[in-house]
Amino acid sequence: MPKYQFSVEVQPRFLPDQSEPERGLFGFAYTVTVHNTGEVAAQLISRHWIISDAQGHTEEVKGLGVVGQQPLLAPGEAFQYTSGCQLRTSGGTMHGSYFCVAEDGERFEAEIPLFVLDAGGADGGTARVLH
Repeated sequence: MPKYQFSVEVQPRFLPDQSEPERGLFGFAYTVTVHNTGEVAAQLISRHWIISDAQGHTEEVKGLGVVGQQPLLAPGEAFQYTSGCQLRTSGGTMHGSYFCVAEDGERFEAEIPLFVLDAGGADGGTARVLH
């Protein structure tokens, strides 16, 4: 088991009630589970997302913590939150990383794997995760 490691799982979904396809607005939510799979307690300090729509428009989002928190996770602990984004197209992708600091001061990055946002033709289709 690595000494410093967070694993990240994401479950995205399309939000038809927060979308206006005729205006080019597609809302998505994503539930993220961050699990400390390492041997040392560590804190999630900041996030870096890369969000791309189907037309190649890319936006980078950086900020402290997640949903206003900077969770400290002991080995084996998990933190889950839900957030969202809007795209100009009915599909796209997201990926990124979390910057973390372990209890002993070691710094490390936790990868957020690429996942697909898919409105299914704006009729409430499901989003899928790439493994």
